[in-house]
Amino acid sequence: MAAADSSPAALRRRDLCSRGIRLAGKMRSDVIDLLDAYMEQQGLDASASVAAVEGVPAAAAEHWDEQTGTQRLLENLAAYRTFRALLAQMLEEQREQLGDTDAALGRALAAVLLQVSAFIYHLEELLRLESRSPPSEEGPGSPPAPHLSLFERKLRGLGVLRELAQWAVRSARDLRQLAKASPGSSLAPSPAESP
Repeated sequence: MAAADSSPAALRRRDLCSRGIRLAGKMRSDVIDLLDAYMEQQGLDASASVAAVEGVPAAAAEHWDEQTGTQRLLENLAAYRTFRALLAQMLEEQREQLGDTDAALGRALAAVLLQVSAFIYHLEELLRLESRSPPSEEGPGSPPAPHLSLFERKLRGLGVLRELAQWAVRSARDLRQLAKASPGSSLAPSPAESP
């Protein structure tokens, strides 16, 4: 068993998982900072309640402990692809709404968008290591929101950022579980895995 744990595939997986966990932690920290700046700039209070936002993937998973590592990677990939589209939409709306009057918020949004894109690439690398080709990105992306009022767009942005912060936590947890598994074992459910 020790030989399997030190195989090139196992070492590569652990390395990718460790780097992914660090990326998720940095992303969460930056999203929390962005969330604070966003609420201040948009005039929203921290107690603002946002119901589930249509089109935003929820980080909560009912049967998390029953998922395989590959299922977790695929769910993460789908979620971050959606977040990439939603953040790009937010950035565009931010530029339309404020122009260059709040360049710092625009830069922070762009930086998080870049981190999400890098994380997507990272997840795709992990899927390739699992001998899984990442699914193509043929979907419509984020749902268009042309009929939202300015206030509704502000609340949707708040919901997107809050959920993205939760996904960063979930992703780190998913990657920790994947790092513990031996190569190939992530393809089958493991009753020993727990949140």
